[in-house]
Amino acid sequence: MSTKRIVLWTIAGVLVLAGVAVYFFNDPSDPGASKYFPKCPVYSLTGLKCPGCGSQRVLHDLLNGDWSLAVKHNALLLVAIPVIGLYFVADALKRRYPALDNTLNHPVAIIILVVIVTLWTVARNIWGW
Repeated sequence: MSTKRIVLWTIAGVLVLAGVAVYFFNDPSDPGASKYFPKCPVYSLTGLKCPGCGSQRVLHDLLNGDWSLAVKHNALLLVAIPVIGLYFVADALKRRYPALDNTLNHPVAIIILVVIVTLWTVARNIWGW
């Protein structure tokens, strides 16, 4: 591996660790700390919760081991994290396992994901999840 790649990976690792530390030590739900975290533009403009609303609080809750509060803030994200991870693995290994990548990126799979996210968005705005 070249020196340039090592430096880039080191910088990326430091930035990820810094981001994890910010969410570990600062609660986005806390009014004093929340001014440092970005607000959801969809919720700010419409008053409706988007599929990602609560994701910053979920990250804080998971880093602090509070699963029940994470479910309360955004249950779909808890399911989505492993699915997103699977997509990253499939993309990284698509030369070795092209069938996995093809299956995950098949139009039917994408439509299923869009339907799930849409139903979640509608349900959380109707029932207040």
